[in-house]
Amino acid sequence: MTVIGEKINSSIKRVAAAIESNDGSYIQKLAIDQVEAGADMLDVNAGTFLDREVQLLQWLVRTVQEVVEVPLCIDSPNPVALKAALSLHRGKALVNSISLESDRYSSIVPVVREFGASVVALCMDEHGIPRTVDNRIDIARRLAEKLESDCVPPNDIFFDVLVQPISVDTTFGVVALDTVRGIRESIPGTHITCGLSNVSFGLPERRLLNSTFAATLLASGMDTFIIDPLDSMLMAIIAAAKALTGQDEFCEDYLKTFRSGKLKLNPDA
Repeated sequence: MTVIGEKINSSIKRVAAAIESNDGSYIQKLAIDQVEAGADMLDVNAGTFLDREVQLLQWLVRTVQEVVEVPLCIDSPNPVALKAALSLHRGKALVNSISLESDRYSSIVPVVREFGASVVALCMDEHGIPRTVDNRIDIARRLAEKLESDCVPPNDIFFDVLVQPISVDTTFGVVALDTVRGIRESIPGTHITCGLSNVSFGLPERRLLNSTFAATLLASGMDTFIIDPLDSMLMAIIAAAKALTGQDEFCEDYLKTFRSGKLKLNPDA
């Protein structure tokens, strides 16, 4: 299972201020804290700075990789910004993201292929996010076939099942879970991810909902989470869910997490 730390994102006010002022020490501490908390990869996003995204995304890649060894998830719809960032990245990166929308696909996949990156593939097309499980799985199949024809192997594909708020429609959580199961069964060798916190938007006690949903997603076959690894309750529940679903041989990761003192639902207790 892979945890992608989501905190270095310019949509977060404090992060945006650090990017704006080139406060590298703040960004680097945030990177180190996420990795120490269990992140296997870090998302970097400068998307709110539309006129300077190319330069700032490069700055984020350099700044973060000065202090951590984990690969980065380069988060941008702009192929120019992606190419600039990937040209500086050490190792294999993850590009976030493409979809079956023709313009988006045709502009970003050549960049993915040029740099040998993995890619997040959204289960949507020109008609938007499908409401049904079958339509999402159909889009995932078509994306897998198209990417394979463009020399992107299954192991480099991370399908995003597009979690939506249950406060809008209480079936959205079930749709995501069933989509995960369907992709896992019908498109072997690929990865599955989502923006976890979308599920709880507009509701109280969001951490409780997010953590519980993470456990059910993991049990359904999801293997990659884009989350806040500094949320100790969420990370503890994921560690427990891995052990309970047979994804942690001899419970080694669970025990390692326990011995590190990080296996706490309430860090203040």
